[in-house]
Amino acid sequence: MRLGVLDVGSNTVHLLVVDAHRGAHPTPMHSEKTVLRLAEQITKAGELSRAGADALVEAVESAKAAAVRLGCEELMAFATSAVREAENAPKVLRKVTEHTGVDLQVLSGADEARLTFLAVRRWYGWSAGKLLVLDIGGGSLEVAMGMDEEPELAESLPLGAGRTTRTRFRHDPPSRKELIETSAWLEDELAPLAAKVTKLGQPDRVVATSKTFRSLARLTGAAPSAAGPRVRRVLTDTALRQLIAFVSRMTAADLAELEGVSSSRAHQLVGGALVAQATMRALSLQELEICPWALREGVILRRLDHSNGTDHTAVRHLGPAPGLDAGDRQRAR
Repeated sequence: MRLGVLDVGSNTVHLLVVDAHRGAHPTPMHSEKTVLRLAEQITKAGELSRAGADALVEAVESAKAAAVRLGCEELMAFATSAVREAENAPKVLRKVTEHTGVDLQVLSGADEARLTFLAVRRWYGWSAGKLLVLDIGGGSLEVAMGMDEEPELAESLPLGAGRTTRTRFRHDPPSRKELIETSAWLEDELAPLAAKVTKLGQPDRVVATSKTFRSLARLTGAAPSAAGPRVRRVLTDTALRQLIAFVSRMTAADLAELEGVSSSRAHQLVGGALVAQATMRALSLQELEICPWALREGVILRRLDHSNGTDHTAVRHLGPAPGLDAGDRQRAR
């Protein structure tokens, strides 16, 4: 079957189309992104602005048209922290549905962590043992850990790359004082998480996903995306420390010129790097392995797990939460 996954994040609206069936490896067939930076469209009242909501409607409508054109049998649409935290989220979601017919659902932070963990577990298999998975998004940091496909720990903290940049930096590039104070603040924020992870024991494998980690790994010498998804890529604490010393002195415009850094995310690279460094320090990690699968693949895999392969008619839209079972949907509320 051909499935479409529409991921409405803090920075972009990303449509991923795959060919897949239960028990098979999902094969990417098409990917397209629209840069909206919804997190920057949140007003002082905590609401998504009218302009932001209108742009979201337009992006969803465009993605739906692409899904239909590409022959998707189903479109699963979900939103993460930017929409989740908007005070007017219910109103925005109704507007999207009324204008596009797409049932855009909001994932909780814990569900983000759990679904990302599922994707990583499937990528590495049972031989990976106890997995510790990290994911830095625009608005939040997700951490999950466990031996099975359902993690023992699934946490989400408001420490995304974009959020850290918006709330902690006033200068471009950040001042030395901002860098020092942000690092100390992150250390304090991560202390409770570190205590929870420690209680679960030593992980057998530590894995990172997301564009932020991929960019950091690429800038420290990991293979480019053109080398394929199965090339082993890592990010070490030593390389990350050296990278921060370099990129923290560069403006966002200069960072956008670096290979492996997208122009839409260059402004939050330093913030993301500080979150990555603080997380590795808090959890006493010296090296992370980069996994090409993350949240979108987790949504696809969960959907396939619940599919009998016969219930697809044209393009339809999932109910309360994409790829989640009844227990998942209850937790998402």
